[in-house]
Amino acid sequence: MESTAIKSGKHDAVASRTDGHLDFSVIVDGDCSVIGRLYQQSPLRVLFPRPESGEPFTAVLVNSSGGIVGGDRLEVTLEATESASLLVTGQAAEKVYRSTGRIAVATTTLIAGQGSVVEFLPQGTIVYDGARFRRITTIKASPSSRVMAGEVLSLGRVERGERFTTGLLHDEWRVRVDERLIWADSLHLSDVEGADKNVTGITPALNSRAGFAGSPAYATFLYVAPDANEQLKLTRRLLCDTPDTVRSGVTSFDGLIVARWLGANPADVRGAFGTFWARFRAGAIGAAERLPTIWNI
Repeated sequence: MESTAIKSGKHDAVASRTDGHLDFSVIVDGDCSVIGRLYQQSPLRVLFPRPESGEPFTAVLVNSSGGIVGGDRLEVTLEATESASLLVTGQAAEKVYRSTGRIAVATTTLIAGQGSVVEFLPQGTIVYDGARFRRITTIKASPSSRVMAGEVLSLGRVERGERFTTGLLHDEWRVRVDERLIWADSLHLSDVEGADKNVTGITPALNSRAGFAGSPAYATFLYVAPDANEQLKLTRRLLCDTPDTVRSGVTSFDGLIVARWLGANPADVRGAFGTFWARFRAGAIGAAERLPTIWNI
């Protein structure tokens, strides 16, 4: 019954609810970053593929349940301690299935110690119509650390002609540097609002020119670092190469760069986002101009 519910995406069975936890850190050992601590509770797992030569310690996040259903609770903490380097990606795009009413909650905390470099590059998230999902991603950076983090969001199974028109999506970012909150941002889409339960609908917000302008694909990139303001010129130059099918924009303040993309085709948005990431990491942190092999599969 549980596997049927997950594969079909039609409903969430009571038995399918999961509480997953992952707590993982890397520390410096000589000239290398190695595992410091590791705790994982099903369905969350982390794999450690052999990275390309010159790449940082690489971790691949896995949700062995096959996706997120109503009622799931997933908590991830990833840390690079002082002077360590860490690149985190996902095994595949995360799928958030339709819910009969219960809300799934996912929290991710990225901790960057002094002098560390963290890249958090998930494969993306596909939010099915009727899903009910809250996600909070928190970055806790040190004044001398550098953090690149981002996400690609698809509002519905676009290739099947589906759009996210019912349900709940709350996607929140919080960025702290030296314990000071420098930026908080929340995307909130719901078909029910207010204590009187007046149905307002998600579609108007998605179609509004002040909102998504009809674009079901959306990506966010954050760079938290002491030189963020200096890298704004690089960011703007790279965004000039964004395909005509995708719109993009960027801003910078308080040691933070925020770039975003919108497009009708999730593949186009993901491609623009990935190309930017590879070129930005080369220009800003001196890494190779490439993405993890698994990200391109």
